[in-house]
Amino acid sequence: MTEKNNKKHSVRKQGRIRLLVQVLCAAVVNGYAIGFAKGKIFTGDSKAVCLPVLNCYSCPGALGACPIGALQAVLGGHKHNISFYVLGFLMLFGVVLGRFICGFLCPFGLVQDLLHKIPSPKFRLPDKVHRPLTWLKYGVLALLVVLLPIFLTNSFGIAPPYFCKWICPAGTLGGAFPLMAKNESLRMAVGFLFQWKVGVLAVILLASVFLTRPFCKYLCPLGAFYGLFHRFSFYQMHLDHHTCIDCQACEKACPMQVPVRENINSRECIRCGKCKAVCPTCSISSGFRPPTDPAKVPLKKQEPES
Repeated sequence: MTEKNNKKHSVRKQGRIRLLVQVLCAAVVNGYAIGFAKGKIFTGDSKAVCLPVLNCYSCPGALGACPIGALQAVLGGHKHNISFYVLGFLMLFGVVLGRFICGFLCPFGLVQDLLHKIPSPKFRLPDKVHRPLTWLKYGVLALLVVLLPIFLTNSFGIAPPYFCKWICPAGTLGGAFPLMAKNESLRMAVGFLFQWKVGVLAVILLASVFLTRPFCKYLCPLGAFYGLFHRFSFYQMHLDHHTCIDCQACEKACPMQVPVRENINSRECIRCGKCKAVCPTCSISSGFRPPTDPAKVPLKKQEPES
């Protein structure tokens, strides 16, 4: 019983540490408090620097630029250039951390996590539905972020940021609502597009109460991009198959429905550590440059006793 209580305490402690990191990150990237008070967007020099997380450029408190918005802005310009700065920035964070950024640093991920704490029935989509749907975010990345800004332009050869304009819930929550609260002219200009975005946001927020991180699982193009680098990112999860007892506790605890025993470094893993926290044999570890998977290393033959 003592061992079980210690395990529960460890799980709660890890959860509190992760929540603290999430809250601190959200406060730092949206640290321009005056912007919320005045309803004005921060325009300092740091606004030219991309953040590694999905965080709306138009949020009054945002101190940096959203990488997805920046990428669309360059691709959708009349010259249709490729922003090697933005791509290089995203690739750097993808190679170093992978989707650890989604699990620990993304403000909209925090919003979904907090909503999921609301007492209510909790659901997990069946794998035959869940797994195909996880590919939807790659379609969002390819179509709305890359292809449409390049090929679907106006008469001046310029394209709107399609993902930001039609889908991004972080923009509606962090940008539109705070700005409209302080600007009557914006409230008077509300039309179909805003109503559509509010509807999208409402569906995602409501779904987050019952499903863990639905936006991260199925729609986020930034998570899709980082997922491309996940298998070889420097920060990795590690499962010791020799000590694993196949109890499936890790897979039951995983909020992203990762088949932990089959592929612990799946593109869907957000490195939240919940699988590691519940493992009864401590077979799961994480960190930079973990040891080689014992499952791929032959066991040493024991020397016969003399």
